[in-house]
Amino acid sequence: MNRILRSRTLRRVATAVVASALVGASLAACSSGSGSSSSGSNSSDVEAALQKGGTITYWSWTPSAEAQVAAFEKAYPKVKVKLVNAGTNTTEYTKLQNAIKAGSGAPDVAQVEYYAIPQFALSDSLVDLTQYGFDKLKSDYTAGPWGSVNVGGKLVGLPQDSGPMAMFYNKTVFDKYGIEVPKTWDEYAAAAEKLHAADPNAYITSDSGDSGFTTSMIWQAGGRPFQVDGTKVSINLQDEGTKKWTATWDKLVEGKLLSSVPGWSDDWFKALGNGSIATLVTGAWMPGVLESSVKDGSGQWRVAPIPTYDGTPANAENGGGGQVVLKQSKNQALAAGFLKWLNNSEDSIKVFLESGGFPSTTKDLNSSDFLAQAPEYFGGQKINEVLVDGAKNVSSGWQYLPFQVYANSIYGDTVGQAYTANSSLNPALEAWQKQLVEYGNQQGFTVTGE
Repeated sequence: MNRILRSRTLRRVATAVVASALVGASLAACSSGSGSSSSGSNSSDVEAALQKGGTITYWSWTPSAEAQVAAFEKAYPKVKVKLVNAGTNTTEYTKLQNAIKAGSGAPDVAQVEYYAIPQFALSDSLVDLTQYGFDKLKSDYTAGPWGSVNVGGKLVGLPQDSGPMAMFYNKTVFDKYGIEVPKTWDEYAAAAEKLHAADPNAYITSDSGDSGFTTSMIWQAGGRPFQVDGTKVSINLQDEGTKKWTATWDKLVEGKLLSSVPGWSDDWFKALGNGSIATLVTGAWMPGVLESSVKDGSGQWRVAPIPTYDGTPANAENGGGGQVVLKQSKNQALAAGFLKWLNNSEDSIKVFLESGGFPSTTKDLNSSDFLAQAPEYFGGQKINEVLVDGAKNVSSGWQYLPFQVYANSIYGDTVGQAYTANSSLNPALEAWQKQLVEYGNQQGFTVTGE
């Protein structure tokens, strides 16, 4: 997925109405047992399907899709791929869920972000790619993205990109105020105080309340607030990891040490360019955003590992997605063959990288050419060395809710209010949890709050 597009769409909050429709359709499809997977399939079936040819439909909004499809059709001239942009993010998901509920109209292959994959997996609408031997590709991918496409004991997709977190910082601002690059979150909080005291118009970062950032930060702190087993869900937004994060972030929220400029707004890009926002803790796709949208910051920005709590490397993912094969596909083996080529072949990944994507494949992350890149924008720093190390330190075991789209849609009404009031995040997280438990039970899940 294109870095700029992904970063914006990942933060576009879905409406509660749309989210409710998605979850309701998911459970309806689950109860009706929609779709059926091919039995007895294996890797030889995939190769045979590619050689035989046919036509499949692929829904995607990533800018690299057109060039990737063209390269695939050149490699497999008997296969025709109908590329459809069904809309980005929630727009596509709504159309996809409607097609699943109707029993027809779904594509053979679709692009789905990691946080939304569980919702479609729950409805039993995705092909388990283990039957084609794709589970043997595990070592080709980093742990975070691979874990995100394994849901309920099934391999329901293949990763395309990844977003291991890192800290992007304005070296010019740090040097001006004598701020050392923080290695721990305590040092980060101290840097926030020092910077804002030196310049009341400058802030260590901006955060007016973002659900994706919150879940990533809880993940990095060791929290695992969502535990999902089919339709059984437990939510604990006061677990040890969550409280570890809030203990640090409350200092910034209550101390009014965070910029309230909304992320991805024109003012936000301007603040990143003039130095009034000094750091961003976000996914590895950020370099492309800075280079294209914050041109005034060229030469000033650098990349450092995400701060930790005790100095022990620990990381999380922020953003990213992959592709899935729908059970409605009339040629699942051919669709699987296209998917494997798309996210596991050198020719396809090369196109993806040229479009600015950050890969999920270990081979590409460890390639000398990729590691040696030293963008002028970042002062000639070999930034991928830092980002790749971050990918290696992503901790496992994270799960999203099977109604994460809805969860994100009400975040602003609960946790977001704590940012507005400069108050502790913990009561707000408890309020978020209460609403999530109630909603999940209303939708037919068995949800408990701890």
